[in-house]
Amino acid sequence: MTITQGQVVRAKAGRDKDGFFVVLNTDGTYAYICNGKRRKVEHPKKKKLIHLQATKTVFDMSMVTNRKIREFLRNFTETTI
Repeated sequence: MTITQGQVVRAKAGRDKDGFFVVLNTDGTYAYICNGKRRKVEHPKKKKLIHLQATKTVFDMSMVTNRKIREFLRNFTETTI
């Protein structure tokens, strides 16, 4: 499954392992992810695509704010993968 902008992903490696994030942008090798709490929209985490597991859920990117991302991911569980 390819990773696209607005998609919810789970980190498979690193300090953020098992955490859920929203993809802000991709550039072929890397994805820029945020969760609205530790990783804010203003300073997203640059993470390799091979370290991310895509989900079928997509976040509406029309008005992206840290608060909306936090609220969206708060109800997100591993059962939605």
